[in-house]
Amino acid sequence: MSSVTQIRNLSNRRVTLPTDRSGSPQSSQSLDLKQPIDLDVGFDQYVFSCVLLHVLEEIAADVATATEATGLSRAELRNVLNRSVPATVMQAFGLEKVREAEPGVEEELLRDLLLAHARQGDPTSACFAKIIARRALRHDHLWLELGLSDRSELSLLLAIHFPTLAAGNTNHMRWKKYLYRMLCEAEGFSLCTAPSCRECKEYESCFIPEQRETPGCATGLN
Repeated sequence: MSSVTQIRNLSNRRVTLPTDRSGSPQSSQSLDLKQPIDLDVGFDQYVFSCVLLHVLEEIAADVATATEATGLSRAELRNVLNRSVPATVMQAFGLEKVREAEPGVEEELLRDLLLAHARQGDPTSACFAKIIARRALRHDHLWLELGLSDRSELSLLLAIHFPTLAAGNTNHMRWKKYLYRMLCEAEGFSLCTAPSCRECKEYESCFIPEQRETPGCATGLN
């Protein structure tokens, strides 16, 4: 059985979002973010599996090494792999050959923003902060760059591990745009010249309703 198949088997299940009284999935904005979200750690495992499957795809395509793709150090990545994949899969990530992940200034700013809102004392939240900051530098939608099935899974991940940050996105702004907007506000400037979001010609590209899409991790090798 190939490494990709083994990881895909770990992530080959649908993550069920909490539902409201009508039975409809709740978005991160409708969850009670003042209270810890009681979800099985299996959701974290699912996300790690999706990310690692995406990482294997980039390694196979010679796009990035495992540390370059995740933003994690070798020790951090080895810890994630030990918890997330069978021992037979470890070799596929080539940790013995890769350099340590060195974040640039932009990535460090994103890390700091996420860590400022991370769950206190939770090493998994800190790990996701580094992964999200690195994947946010890529060009596609953030949920796609994490290998997730749709935006609502990213919303849930952020609501669980970065609750105060997620709670601030009350208008369903796309997450990557929202993160960079938060950075701009923290630095005291704005990249947008529109007087308000509603008057901006790019409004539709910034805001989108929560929606479910195809089941399972979004990426993988065929």
